Amino acid sequence: MAVYFDHRIEARESSDVPSQLTWHSALPVLAVASSSPTTGGNVDLYLQQGEHVESCHFEGPHQPTVLRWHPTKPVLAIGWENGEVALLTHPSGDQTVLPSTHTACITLLEWSSSGSRLVTGDQTGALAVWKVDARGRLQGNHLVKHEYNKPLTCCIFRPASPGDDVAMLARASVSGDESALDMFSWKGAPLKMGPQEGLAFYVSTADGKVHSVDEHCKTSTLLSVEGAIKKLFYLEKREVLAVITDTLMLSQYTLGPEGGAQEFLKVKLSSKTGQQVDIVWTENGLLITATGEQVIRLWDLERNDNYVLSLDETLGFERGEMINCVSYCAGKGNEILAAGTSHGRIAVWRMVVQPGSSGETKAQWKLQTPTEIEGNIIQLKWGSSLNLLAANNSNTVLILCEHMMSAHFSQQVAAVQLTPTQLSIAQFTTGAHLSLQSEIHIKGVCVTKDSVTVWSGKQVTVYELSGNVLRNTGSFPCDSPVVAVNGENLYTVEPNRVQIRTPQGTVKQLLTFSKAEGNPVLLSVCQSYLVVGTDTAHIRVFDLSRRDAKAHCSAKNLADQIANLGALRSVKCNANASQVSILISQVNGRPDHKVYFYDVDMDTVTHFDFFSGRPSSGISQPEESERQQFQGTELSNRCPVSHFWDESEPRLFVCETVPISSESSSSSFLDAMEVSVVTLFCTQEHGLLLQDCYPKPSGLQALLALDVPYYYFSCKPGERDLGLAEISATQPSKGLAAQFPHMVSRRALRDFVGLENCEKATRDAMLNFSFYLTIGDMDEAFKSIKLIKSKAVWENMARMCVKTRRLDVARVCLGNMGNARAAKALKEAESEPEPEAQVAMLAIQLGMLEDAEKLYKCCQRYDLLNNFYQASGQWQQALETAESHDRIHLRTTYYNYAKYLESMGDKTLALAYYENSDTHRVEVPRMLQDDTSSLEIYVNKMKDKNIYKWWAQYLESQSDMDSALRFYECAQDYLSLVRVHCYMGNIQKASEIANDTGDRAASYHLARHYEGHDDIKQAVHFYTRAQAYNNAIRLCKENGLDDQLMNLALLSNPEDMMEAACYYEEKGAHMDRAVALYHKAGYVSKALELAFATEQFSALQLISEDLNESSDPTLLARCSDFFITHSQYDKAVELLVAAKKYHQALELCVTQNLTITEELAERMTVTDSKDLSEESRKEVLERIADCCMRQGNYHLATKKYTQAGNKPKAMRALLKSGDTEKIVFFANVSRQKELFIMAANYLQSLDWRKNPDILKTIIGFYTKGRAPDLLAGFYEACAQVEIDDYQNYEKALDALTEAFKCLSKAKDSSTGQQEVRLADMQHKITLIKKFVHARRLYAEDPGEAIQLCEALLEEPELDPAVRIGDAFGFLVEHHCQQGNFQEAYRKLEELQKLLPSQNVRYYVSQSSLEALQKEMGVSMDRGDRRHSGKEEDEVEEDLNIS
Repeated sequence: MAVYFDHRIEARESSDVPSQLTWHSALPVLAVASSSPTTGGNVDLYLQQGEHVESCHFEGPHQPTVLRWHPTKPVLAIGWENGEVALLTHPSGDQTVLPSTHTACITLLEWSSSGSRLVTGDQTGALAVWKVDARGRLQGNHLVKHEYNKPLTCCIFRPASPGDDVAMLARASVSGDESALDMFSWKGAPLKMGPQEGLAFYVSTADGKVHSVDEHCKTSTLLSVEGAIKKLFYLEKREVLAVITDTLMLSQYTLGPEGGAQEFLKVKLSSKTGQQVDIVWTENGLLITATGEQVIRLWDLERNDNYVLSLDETLGFERGEMINCVSYCAGKGNEILAAGTSHGRIAVWRMVVQPGSSGETKAQWKLQTPTEIEGNIIQLKWGSSLNLLAANNSNTVLILCEHMMSAHFSQQVAAVQLTPTQLSIAQFTTGAHLSLQSEIHIKGVCVTKDSVTVWSGKQVTVYELSGNVLRNTGSFPCDSPVVAVNGENLYTVEPNRVQIRTPQGTVKQLLTFSKAEGNPVLLSVCQSYLVVGTDTAHIRVFDLSRRDAKAHCSAKNLADQIANLGALRSVKCNANASQVSILISQVNGRPDHKVYFYDVDMDTVTHFDFFSGRPSSGISQPEESERQQFQGTELSNRCPVSHFWDESEPRLFVCETVPISSESSSSSFLDAMEVSVVTLFCTQEHGLLLQDCYPKPSGLQALLALDVPYYYFSCKPGERDLGLAEISATQPSKGLAAQFPHMVSRRALRDFVGLENCEKATRDAMLNFSFYLTIGDMDEAFKSIKLIKSKAVWENMARMCVKTRRLDVARVCLGNMGNARAAKALKEAESEPEPEAQVAMLAIQLGMLEDAEKLYKCCQRYDLLNNFYQASGQWQQALETAESHDRIHLRTTYYNYAKYLESMGDKTLALAYYENSDTHRVEVPRMLQDDTSSLEIYVNKMKDKNIYKWWAQYLESQSDMDSALRFYECAQDYLSLVRVHCYMGNIQKASEIANDTGDRAASYHLARHYEGHDDIKQAVHFYTRAQAYNNAIRLCKENGLDDQLMNLALLSNPEDMMEAACYYEEKGAHMDRAVALYHKAGYVSKALELAFATEQFSALQLISEDLNESSDPTLLARCSDFFITHSQYDKAVELLVAAKKYHQALELCVTQNLTITEELAERMTVTDSKDLSEESRKEVLERIADCCMRQGNYHLATKKYTQAGNKPKAMRALLKSGDTEKIVFFANVSRQKELFIMAANYLQSLDWRKNPDILKTIIGFYTKGRAPDLLAGFYEACAQVEIDDYQNYEKALDALTEAFKCLSKAKDSSTGQQEVRLADMQHKITLIKKFVHARRLYAEDPGEAIQLCEALLEEPELDPAVRIGDAFGFLVEHHCQQGNFQEAYRKLEELQKLLPSQNVRYYVSQSSLEALQKEMGVSMDRGDRRHSGKEEDEVEEDLNIS
């Protein structure tokens, strides 16, 4: 809470009356114009606390009429009633009188926004514009002078036009706009950004006209209104000019680009006639008026909204108090509205942000406690960057500056500032409540159990506190901004030292600080220790327990330990000076969101970060992660604003925190509900441990101290929290003290609720228990409280267990409390898997409902949360939870709520929720059964069949049969309709209903009725409609209705069919029906016996179709014989297979040449070893395969041979099928040598010469089959193909070489044949090598190659290794190329003799033959004809060879 210090200006001793006030916009300098009817007038300047600036006194024989400060420079423009205008400079006092231009009273002075222009105007309508330099000095004569011939009233400058939008031009240039690009180019004209200062202005006259003067000082009439113009305003956002006349008519005009004005809104403002009107305009479009009423009126022109603010008598205002003047202050994040009243009070409204109903925040004005000064306040002005308020009460001027309320608590004494000079003092040990009226403005207060010390920054006054009496014991001048007190000693600061004084101001001791340590600026005392903080971020601790203060530790430079440290905000030490807590400001001036702790003994600095909600160090607590999640929203994103240590417990620390967003918004956070109080344990061994965190209660303002078992808060008058434990005077206060309300409230720590008045031993034990429980040391925790027998202690301990989630401890606590119900509930809650849910049950049993709610939400057990809300009567929350999170119990929740509403007598709402729960069909009739009229209305409205039925039953019980029938019909309850009609004797109507609807229940009831009246035919009919076939069959048997009996039996179940069949069999007639019914009922054996006995072959045919493996084998065999006898072999085979007589079935297939299908073969494939032995099974499979082979079904034969394990036979079957792909696959899968060889032999029969894949497969199979002799033979065949078909002796040589290798590996089983074969193969290889060598050598040495070929021809057994034709062809080609055609022809002749049946064209190229024919003149047709004649033989020979 803030108070305002008022400083009266140090005016000269005269009878002058202040008439004008104006503040400089930035500097704390106030200009006051005073006037006297006898001596004229004068203008004086005053500083922040009213100090008169002697050098700046301006006196004249005439009255000053207008004062205007230069917007930036300390230059004041003064207008006088004789037309003179002067400039007064602060602080030099230089006075400059403008050249004489005006002859009448000055009515307006206005500076441009930067102060380069000054406009002056007078009563006659003369207006002059002056140019002023950057230093605020006049430059020559006026620029221009205009005569308007009417008194000038107002003048405003139009803000500068923004010029071209640079961002828009940049976007346009990027998108390719060349004109926009040229504006950025340095080659073109410079970019026009518009003037830095608006030089055009508007001026108004008393005849209602507004004139526009442009930057070149040319004037034109802009608009005209009725009456004299009182105020002009310009709305920059919308470019709107607002005009207010002396009759308070508000007109708004839009200004066109060419200078025209168009009126778009005109409204009459409310006012009190005949009163002086004070009008204030704010930049955000708010118009505020004070017209001598009890309210001020506000018009929001941006939103077209208006409202009033009135005074509140509960805050100290009086009835009939009028508001004369108003002033608005737009501080950063701190809007303030001040109003002066006729009774000398200043009403202040602050703009505060408060949470709305739907979660959003809204800003609204909140009235503060008034500041009182004497007289009738006629003028108020906010000003300067310090937000100072000047008030004129016709006699003098007072300057008010805002000061945060001072408050202090120590040794069970609390003092809170009420007014600038008044304190409220509370003594908690005696309950006394005192008031202290000081002679000085109180800027700070410090209390002990025996004294109260106040200071103003210039003087210190000490009061002795004795009982209910305050006595002034000393007062001395001192300019120390801070003071601390310990016992009889006062501690004040001055540069580089701390002074220790007596209460009378005598300095007893000096504590000096070095230059590096800086100047002391912060002092704090706890017990007998003093901590000092300096402006260079050093701290020192002094021990005050002895006569002289001694240093407790050396100076600590925190700047070395804390990054980004700007300045110290506050320092406090604990009771034994082992820890010092520090709040700092960062380099940028913003408060840091950490609390720092300096450990004096360890010389270390740790911190607790309220932004993340975690300390920098501390032991790992087992429940830390869970607690972190539970308290995450309470501790994170916050900033500390104050901190305190407990006065006697050195481990206990408390801190007040606010959300990050509000730490810079002055004192408005005190009105918010978001302040949290956080308590920590701080020890050397365990670091920082969170003990508690809770939101500050409403009605309380600021935390004052922590003194176990209480927190102490300051509170506003009349707004204290009624739920808190308050002090009360032991006897009624008398005199002045009774006029002041309690300003201090205390609240017990969470762990001490119910133990506020416990003795010190219990208090220490509870503190130790809380500490040990926090660190998880349960042994020490129990030791701390084992001697305490109070149930309240154990209950508080159980409450701690909720916070720490220690259920094991909680059970012990509940046992000591004797709370059996809670112990039982906790035992039952152990079945819940989530620990939080178990703790929540404990919290419920202890009455900690908010904690239980948080825990259920934390573990997301919305079902339990729903039950909790229902049990605690929070039905709306229960419904919201069920609808959004626990939909599985939504209908149950609706039902329970409906039951609750019914019990409360709210049947209308209960009815709606019964409907939501879908239980209304039963519950609503039950609820309304005593109110039949309402129930009938509800029944007719709902149109629900179930409700109709209930109502019809009710009417039937009341013997209203006709109405009951009507509602039964609406409910479509045909059974009830038939029942009532039968009761009433309307049998025909009942029959129609049963026939038309086909309702089974109705038909059954009607059939029973007909049976009772011996109408058998109708009874059977309706039993049949009701599907009660057993009753129908019973009637048929009893009455000999054999024809209907068969149909009914077939429709009914097997038991009824069996009974009917027995009936027919016993009767001896209709045996075919008996067989059919036995068969249909599943008694196949009985049906077959009866069919054989009565020789019903058609029935046998039908029955056999249903026989399968599960049938009796004897029956199967008997049926198969029957079918064989009647030549139905296919059916007989199926039955034999079903009877598992596979051999007979196969015999029948063979003898009757029946095709074995794959399905039949699979049925004969036995898989169960119980039916056949393995050998018999294989035998059956092979017989099946043999049959398939005979029938040409090779694939099925392969499958069965494979299942029988006979793979060679399977391969032979496959080979017969000719399916190459399956043959290759089967060989690869079987991996048997014999099968590989069989497959390879088969593949050789294919065209492997054209298919390389088959060639590779053959080689692979022979290799896998380990048959090198066969592989060698295959390679020989390959070599021969290369020679015969392609004359490729190189490939043939490679193939023969491979054949030789393979043959070498083969084992010689015959006597010497392999050696002969190897030798023969080696000979062939040698010959081919020679021929290949000769052909390769020909390119280098033809002669040598020819000789080798000639020699080769001499070799015996040359052919078939090297064909003779190829050798001769080689020679013929050579001789033709050499031109030796004679020799070529001779060789050709020799070839023809050796191979008379061969065509020489096969060995000699066509070109060589043609050349030979040409040179020798010999025709080659003979050989051709011979070849053509032998062509068929060659083909035949080829075929034989292959």
